[in-house]
Amino acid sequence: MTTDAHVAYFAELTDALRAAGVPEEQAARTAEELRGHLAETGTAPEEEFGPAEAFAASLGGLAPAPGEPDGAAEHWTWTADLFNDRRMLAVHGAQGWEVEGLDGIGRFVCRRAPGVALTWEYRREVIAGRRRARLLDELTPEGWELCGEWLVYGYFKRPRAATAGPEGAVDRPPAAPHRWLFLSRRGKAVLAVWCLLVGGALTAFFVGALGSAGLAIAIALTSALSAAYTSHLETAAGRARNRA
Repeated sequence: MTTDAHVAYFAELTDALRAAGVPEEQAARTAEELRGHLAETGTAPEEEFGPAEAFAASLGGLAPAPGEPDGAAEHWTWTADLFNDRRMLAVHGAQGWEVEGLDGIGRFVCRRAPGVALTWEYRREVIAGRRRARLLDELTPEGWELCGEWLVYGYFKRPRAATAGPEGAVDRPPAAPHRWLFLSRRGKAVLAVWCLLVGGALTAFFVGALGSAGLAIAIALTSALSAAYTSHLETAAGRARNRA
C-alpha cells in the first residue's frame, strides 16, 4: 500500500541517489525494486531500510546500469563444479561480485564496482523444458534476474540490498582472488576419472590401437558420461537436502 510516507521516502532516496552520481534510470529502477519489496513485506520504508539519506549513501555511486561501460570496475572470471558453484557464488556475492553471464565454457564472468559495492544473492535452478517459464514467472516478482545458463541449469541473481537494507553493501571489498578454479572433493574425483579415461584413449591412439575418429568419439563419450554422472550426483544430493 502506497502512503504519503512512502512517496516522501522514495522521493528523498531518489534525490540522494542522483546526488551521489547514480544515473537517473538506475536510481528510478532501484526505487521501483525497493517499492516492490515493501509491497511484499508490508513494512514501512524507514523500518525496513533505515533513514533514506543513510540508505542512499550505502547504495549511491555503486555501478552504472548493467551493460554500460565502466573502466574503473573490476572484472574477474572464475568457475566451479556443480557441487561447489552455489557455495562459491554465495562467497563471492558477499564480496560484491556481480555475475554478468556465463561464457562459452561455463565460467562466471563477473564485475565489481569500485568503492562501496552491492552484495549479491544467487540461486541455481533447473530450467529445462516447461520449468523455465514457470520459474521466471515465480522469481521475477521477487527481484531475481536470470544471469546465466549452463546445461539444464539457470543461475539467478538479485542485489542483497533489496532484502537486507543498508547491510546489503560492502564498504571495503577484499581484493579479487588470484584463483579462478574452485573444485569440491567430488569434483576433483570426477575430473581425475575423466583425465584417466581420456589419458587411456590418447595412449591407445598413439600406439595405433585407436584411430583419430575413435579418439574423438572416446573423448566425447567420456565427457558426456562425466557430465551426466555429475548432474546425477548433484540431483541426488539436492533430493536428499529437500528430504532432510
